[in-house]
Amino acid sequence: MTFSFLITCLDWLLFVLVGCTVLYLFVFALAALLGRREQCPPASRNNRILVLIPAYKEDVVIESTVRSFLRQVYPVEQYDVIVIADHCRPSTVERLRQYPVTVLTPDFEESLKSKSLNYAMDYISPRKYDIVVILDADNTVEPHFLHVINDFYASGCQAIQAHRVAKNRNTETALLDAIFEEINNSIFRTGHVRMGLSSALVGSGMAFSFDWFRQNVGKLTSAGEDKELEALLMKQHIFVDFLPDLYVYDEKTQKEQHFQTQRRRWMAAQFHSLFSNLPNLIPALFQRNLDYADKIIQWTLMPRIPMIGIILIMSVFLFFWDWTSAIKWWVTLFVVLGTFAMCVPDDLVNEDFDKAVKRTPKMALKMVLNVFRLRGLKKKFLHTEHTITN
Repeated sequence: MTFSFLITCLDWLLFVLVGCTVLYLFVFALAALLGRREQCPPASRNNRILVLIPAYKEDVVIESTVRSFLRQVYPVEQYDVIVIADHCRPSTVERLRQYPVTVLTPDFEESLKSKSLNYAMDYISPRKYDIVVILDADNTVEPHFLHVINDFYASGCQAIQAHRVAKNRNTETALLDAIFEEINNSIFRTGHVRMGLSSALVGSGMAFSFDWFRQNVGKLTSAGEDKELEALLMKQHIFVDFLPDLYVYDEKTQKEQHFQTQRRRWMAAQFHSLFSNLPNLIPALFQRNLDYADKIIQWTLMPRIPMIGIILIMSVFLFFWDWTSAIKWWVTLFVVLGTFAMCVPDDLVNEDFDKAVKRTPKMALKMVLNVFRLRGLKKKFLHTEHTITN
């Protein structure tokens, strides 16, 4: 077996994997451009809402998040806020207790968001709610947020994903993070819902039927709790709706090191979800559970940033090895760039856009190497540090 034959085999193997991912992304990016959803009628009653905010070492941002959330115009007697202050400083906990929220202080040896959610649900088990909302400790929302959630729940939605957008774009890395967030919003949320499939969850800005969440939260065991929730919802034929006009403002990572750490965590969660659910792909197809089948297929796709790295590597290498073999990779790169361009909102294309995009190749190559550093991360929470206050 010659070296040239091995290169050819590797070339086509990678191209098939990348090509399938690119085609999938292109179809749903195009779907995201089609049509607009109808408005939801106002609810006839204000349901009881529980808001959970896990806060692992989030001393920098959690107090301002709580202060901001309490500006809700939803009736105060109809919602409760619980902050799960895991490994927060005593001074932070003391300040939080000055607000009309419940503060829980677990001290897990190994912290996971899923553990914090279960801890809170065990605490409030005697109470009764209709809806549970999950936010991150750095999230802020508009004053009408709970009203909109209530309206869509009343219309029949049992699982809702709000539109998470960047709160800050003050560094090139933060802007790049915001760009990729919007690309994912277009493809895996707006595009999917427009084609009648469930939206992907994103880990915060989520709302669920309280009864469903209480019955299923104990099944969460990994650091990829959003993907575990997706699998549980899909198995039970529960549609996840996406609200593109309901914003959750999320602090974006400002340093490249934190960006890489975050992506490593997400890649580990994706691979864990894939291997856990792949045996169910054929049964899901036979049962016509297209949502669940699509979700499993989605997890087989290459993560976007490492995919870009592979395209760049193969495009350059094959150009010098056999330029005719490189043509398909250059075409693929053109299609990927066109797909992403369809997804990026105009307000993100500013004077710093070119600088941020130019950093993508370097970060993509690093992410290719990160594929070999995922072992053990499915059970480990990698905390992303915050460097600004809100």
